[in-house]
Amino acid sequence: MEKTDDFYIYYYSGHQGRFGNEFFRFEITSNGHLQYANNSNYRRDSIIRKQLTLSPALLNEIKRIIADSEIMHESDKKWPKRDDNGRQQLEITMDGKSINFEAARIGSLVDIQGTDDPEGLRVLYYLVQDFKCLILSLISLHFKIKPIA
Repeated sequence: MEKTDDFYIYYYSGHQGRFGNEFFRFEITSNGHLQYANNSNYRRDSIIRKQLTLSPALLNEIKRIIADSEIMHESDKKWPKRDDNGRQQLEITMDGKSINFEAARIGSLVDIQGTDDPEGLRVLYYLVQDFKCLILSLISLHFKIKPIA
């Protein structure tokens, strides 16, 4: 895929839990800038924030993953709305098209089986899982903590 200047991804998943506002968030811009934040507040942990720059080849692979998922053809009109369990938001701008979805948090595939649009939510679920695996792998590779002997 060719590099375009209108590429942007934002993902947020969070809820108000017994440890406060817990969330997982990342943002990728067209210049390859990745910002990651994770706040669990578990055991009074602070917010984990990481930034790195992605290569053009990796940006092209992310664009391919998005195109293959066909998420840009989905609609969130029939998806469950945010609730006490939290919300997730996905915003993508790519190739002159833009989407901005908001739905209730999905814990697993079981959560989407009884919804009005299980196929659309399945597309969202798998795309988000792909993004999470990729981003957490990149963070782990770039910010590896050396074990103490």
